[in-house]
Amino acid sequence: ESLRGRLTPHRIELWHDALHLAREDTVLGVGPGRFGELSTTAAQSLVPDGKPHSAPLQMAAEQGMIGVLLLAAAFCWLLYALWRSPRPTPVVLTAGAALTVLAAIAALGNALSFTMVSVGVGLLAGLATAHPLTDEPARK
Repeated sequence: ESLRGRLTPHRIELWHDALHLAREDTVLGVGPGRFGELSTTAAQSLVPDGKPHSAPLQMAAEQGMIGVLLLAAAFCWLLYALWRSPRPTPVVLTAGAALTVLAAIAALGNALSFTMVSVGVGLLAGLATAHPLTDEPARK
């Protein structure tokens, strides 16, 4: 109810559909990519994209708690990799902050639905966790 004034009614109905589908099969979900065909709200929209506009809710509806746990594990692993990264602290902190903000946006919107965002996340995570190239003299 507290979100009703800040979000569109359509998005809230999509979230309700995702929660309903997640309750139907809590462990395994209804199947990858099936939210669009099983959601009544998504079917009634003018431009149906078949997504609930929330990454955790989409994972819960389509892939169940196993998918949600894997999504959370991947995010935690990325934060751990950043913590152990040999990169300078400002690089790691900036990447961690950017990825955390993107995770929050993906929880409330459809940011991960765009290929360029996913590619950018992978590139940022890769650059922030990679070992830096150094100019070491060749050993003789």
